[in-house]
Amino acid sequence: MLFIVNPISGRRRKSRIIAHLQKKGFKVVCTGYAGHAEELARNAQERIIVAVGGDGTVNEVARGIAGSDKTLGIIPCGSGDGLALHLGISRYYKRALNAILAGKTQMIDTATINGRAFFSVCGIGFDAVVSEKFAKSGRRGLLNYIEQGLKTWKEYVPEKYTINIDGKEWKNDAALITVGNSSQWGNNARIAPLADISDGLLDITIVDMVGTIELPALAYLLMTGRLDRNQRVHCHRGKSITIRREVSGPAHADGDWFNAGTTLEIKIHEKSLKVIIP
Repeated sequence: MLFIVNPISGRRRKSRIIAHLQKKGFKVVCTGYAGHAEELARNAQERIIVAVGGDGTVNEVARGIAGSDKTLGIIPCGSGDGLALHLGISRYYKRALNAILAGKTQMIDTATINGRAFFSVCGIGFDAVVSEKFAKSGRRGLLNYIEQGLKTWKEYVPEKYTINIDGKEWKNDAALITVGNSSQWGNNARIAPLADISDGLLDITIVDMVGTIELPALAYLLMTGRLDRNQRVHCHRGKSITIRREVSGPAHADGDWFNAGTTLEIKIHEKSLKVIIP
């Protein structure tokens, strides 16, 4: 096994985890720059590659081994840990390590947005704008994410979208559109509560713009996995999704924002990554 550690991601430093892994005799390598984890994973001779970090680190390592015969392990210690929490992996690093050593695996789907790989969720609209502001703020953590979200919501104007799912097309105003391979953004905020990571389908969640007074009820359903029950939320499934909008802007893949054009092509790649699960 090779453990790839992002020493600066998430809520705490990784020195204790690194020391524990090295004491156990495992090979540990720390990343030094963006994209380094993907390079290390792709070039590694080891067959099990463990990402130690947040969603960004997991995304990089998974990009490096998807479609190969290598297996992904996860020790989650980021701000959100969406994929790990969907898979039931503990945030306590010793429990996560024990699950890795037990060696139970599952083949999961992966996906791409305009050719960019994601493994949990991607999206455009409100959450993509928040992801951009969160990244540019220079501060990590859930509280900062909530702060950026509340500031953005007060001034946010919903966009108009043309949505095509497996050939069926319609127009929709929306506050956000999230496409989920897994069920959540992170921190158990289940934006696509019905998503199955191995069913060969992507779950599309379209959320209408709602008044500020409605946000607490919406947040409660988000955190309890019942968002699909709200009449302002529209859920669909498909393999190939095209979304068009009038102007370019931010999108995100596994929480990392990037500038995207007016057309977004999102596709599923069935059972293309082997992951160790509890």
